[in-house]
Amino acid sequence: MKQRDTVSMAGDEVTGLLTAARKMHLATINPDGTPHLVTMFFGLSGGRIAFWTYRRSQKALNLARDPRVTCLVEEGEDYFALRGAQISGVVDPIGDLAGVTAVGRLIAARMPDVPAEALDAYVAQAARKRTAYLVEPRRVASWDHRKLLET
Repeated sequence: MKQRDTVSMAGDEVTGLLTAARKMHLATINPDGTPHLVTMFFGLSGGRIAFWTYRRSQKALNLARDPRVTCLVEEGEDYFALRGAQISGVVDPIGDLAGVTAVGRLIAARMPDVPAEALDAYVAQAARKRTAYLVEPRRVASWDHRKLLET
């Protein structure tokens, strides 16, 4: 058996990792073909990664031209504690205010520095300038090096 087979996570394990995480690394493609890599807060909507950004941001401009993305969620500091999932796919943009607000609320509710009493006002204000996205996964690669200690 290859080590890759040993450390790969099942679908429910990947979902657990994504549910517990708040930040991901998001890669889009710049006009010159180079990657544009940023850290984003995200949530899960219907099992898919959901995020939002300013409509005029570089990532939004990149996604309007090419909807392909790669998302990386990882944790662990030591080799035998590393866990992660890389989700590659395409985005479905959400431009209507109600949809953007729903994604924004999903993300902001998971952020400890947004007080509950300010959540709705923050999201309503921010949503007017943003676009939201859902990632339709095409390929998922995962690893959990903690499994190496079980063998």
